[in-house]
Amino acid sequence: MFIQTESTPNPATLKFLPGMTVLETGTADFPSADVAGNSPLARRIFAVGGVTGVFFGNDFVTVTKAEDVDWDHVKPAILGAVMEHFQSGEAVLDGEGHSAGHADHDGPDAEIVGQIKELLDTRVRPAVAQDGGDITFHGFDRGVVYLHMQGACAGCPSSTLTLKMGIENLLRHYIPEVLEVRPVAV
Repeated sequence: MFIQTESTPNPATLKFLPGMTVLETGTADFPSADVAGNSPLARRIFAVGGVTGVFFGNDFVTVTKAEDVDWDHVKPAILGAVMEHFQSGEAVLDGEGHSAGHADHDGPDAEIVGQIKELLDTRVRPAVAQDGGDITFHGFDRGVVYLHMQGACAGCPSSTLTLKMGIENLLRHYIPEVLEVRPVAV
């Protein structure tokens, strides 16, 4: 088994490509070892010292390391954990625990929210998945769109620029009711 790695815009996060499907649908975000209980793969990766976050996409795993840890020290152990997991035949997730993405939103802004989600799904999410992350809709209130950043996007130095100059401009261009985009931590 050959696992490729790619750098991401976030220097603390690497993207691991095992060459096979990681999740059939949706994504799974494990911002700490405390919430990795239902994922044998995430638990294996967190067992490597210095790992602070794990994120699964369709065909990739992104891993975030602590600031004081060097990739040269943890990358081989992470590669070993990923390879060991896929060779074991164990499931990536036990039961439920992954997300199809966006939060539900009912109310008078349902049509606007539908347009926001459509733009995120067609224009934004595929691009950020290439960088090892995901951005999902969290809410819309009085012209402000709240988005949740996951994987390589969470904590990325360029995430504010991505939100303000990229996503905000895109949404404002197509949906005049959107005034601003803000990140939200879940």
